[in-house]
Amino acid sequence: MSNEANSKSEEGRVPTLTPAAAAPLDHNVPKKVTSVIPKHRQKLLKWNGWGYKDSRFMYQDGTIVFTGDRYPIGGRVSLPHFHDYVIDNFNVDLADRREGVPIPNEFPPPVPCQEFLAEVQGAGVDFTQHGEDRLIRCHGQTLHDVHMLRTGSFKRIPDMVLFPTCHQQVVQIVVLANKHNVVLIPYGGGTSVSGSVTCPEEEQRPIAALDTTQMNRMMWIDRQNLVACFEAGIVGQDLEREMRQLGFTVGHEPDSYEFSTLGGWVATRASGMKKNVYGNIEDLVVRVKMVTGRGEVLERGISVPRISCGPDFNHIVLGSEGTLGVITEVVIKIRPLPQVKRYGSLVFPNFASGIRCLREVASERLQPASIRLIDNEQFVFGQALKIPGGAFARVGELLKKAYITKVKRMQLDKIAIATLLFEGHEGQVRQNEEKIFAIAKRHGGFSAGSSNGEKGYILTFVIAYIRDLALDYSIVAESFETSVPWDRCESLCVNVKSCVRKECAKHNIQHYLISCRVTQTYDAGACVYFYFGFNHAGFMNPVTIYEEIENKARDEILASGGSISHHHGVGKIRSRWYPQSVSEAGVQLYKATKRELDPNNIFAAGNLIPRELQKADTATSPSVKAKL
Repeated sequence: MSNEANSKSEEGRVPTLTPAAAAPLDHNVPKKVTSVIPKHRQKLLKWNGWGYKDSRFMYQDGTIVFTGDRYPIGGRVSLPHFHDYVIDNFNVDLADRREGVPIPNEFPPPVPCQEFLAEVQGAGVDFTQHGEDRLIRCHGQTLHDVHMLRTGSFKRIPDMVLFPTCHQQVVQIVVLANKHNVVLIPYGGGTSVSGSVTCPEEEQRPIAALDTTQMNRMMWIDRQNLVACFEAGIVGQDLEREMRQLGFTVGHEPDSYEFSTLGGWVATRASGMKKNVYGNIEDLVVRVKMVTGRGEVLERGISVPRISCGPDFNHIVLGSEGTLGVITEVVIKIRPLPQVKRYGSLVFPNFASGIRCLREVASERLQPASIRLIDNEQFVFGQALKIPGGAFARVGELLKKAYITKVKRMQLDKIAIATLLFEGHEGQVRQNEEKIFAIAKRHGGFSAGSSNGEKGYILTFVIAYIRDLALDYSIVAESFETSVPWDRCESLCVNVKSCVRKECAKHNIQHYLISCRVTQTYDAGACVYFYFGFNHAGFMNPVTIYEEIENKARDEILASGGSISHHHGVGKIRSRWYPQSVSEAGVQLYKATKRELDPNNIFAAGNLIPRELQKADTATSPSVKAKL
């Protein structure tokens, strides 16, 4: 810091430093980030499935392989156990693969909005009305979305895609959208599993997908206060790469981290796998800048650790799911890279014992960066994805089974596994390991080594690719999640799995999987994740059947003390449960906020509030008209 900066001014005040001046970088700021994901996403990513085009499970030469070299199980390594698992559990003929439809070459004509586009172009904003680009941004990653892409067509897609490159361009877009009555749907990484970016079918106005991914600059970094400012369109893996190059980490690692954006995390109140150390997104955010539906800027004026001036406007933006405005910049906490990163795993005689262990670990405030417990069904599923080793590896597996069954006297069809990830200082990590292993022992568990923990953690990023393989063979599958108090965690898991089994029996579904895992833990409870899939051969409308069963499961979740969602958000899929989750007063508060910030309903994605409750809330404000 210079002497001038330390000296007092004539008024006796110390001059305020801007964040960038307080902490100069090795390069100029703002810094434009070169993203892994191209502007035209379909060049690298699947247009009708999850993830990279070169990464997929496929049946080849009598076995299942995973292609590409982006993940540890890639490189066309044979997965014979997975081959057997699929046949045994889902009664699938792997020789009978169902091809999805090719990418269309004809698309619905866009609703005319030439005056809007002319003014947008005049403001320097790039846009396209190319059919493929519009189709790619008409959906997220719900089962309904992907199945529709593979078997049919969407009734409504955006009429144009806008690519703003800075905050001011977003302001101009919103002002013009009000002027020309154009609907804006913010679009980030396209990983939503709540239907939040799907175009409302009944919308008659022109719809523009506002793609934020070209707003991905690092605006500044403050090393002393450990905060950094990024534009909201930066993709998770790009953000983390930039931070690591400077010796820092954000530590926010949701399952979708490779493709989702910072703005998307804020808009959906996201959670990451390492939240125990780094926090959920609401813990990481210091300040948010959002352009409201009026074209005005909502932002808390200063970046301080806490302020008693409420309400906290950050929390109006967090979880708003694109219904109030566009998030353009986020000031976020950063941390120095951890000195130690170590994995671990625990084996328990059953799922209930594992839950009790995780509860005690949480009560002692000993959670490592990540601690996740999978039930026996997911354990068997994970074993099926193991890459076979040589003779020594096979002997090792036999010895492990003998130790579990003969020495520990556990039943292989009952055991549950917890995976651990520790990050921090060596002494701190070692101390936490010892304490957690001691707690596990009190609950009948024992340590199963670091390699199992690492494989289990990394497998999280590959699981999403399995659904595409499943859809090739008449299997529909999806995940859903909740948060629940500790005293209801075990009973909720039992009740929901029982509910799904009963619903499958009603529909005469014989070949299915329902499993669960505890993925994040808190002082007062935990997040529970369910996986459900079934063979729909011979069934009409399998996605409708799936949605009916999941809705029954969601009713059971709420009846068993769970929440509408832990981190997937509400969107359109879970909007029917929103009123009972926030109360009638909460609904009215949200609607009042919507009327104030977006009086013309420009951000008409239709999320959060059920459609029937949204009527009569789109009256145009005379003051906004006058302003425009």
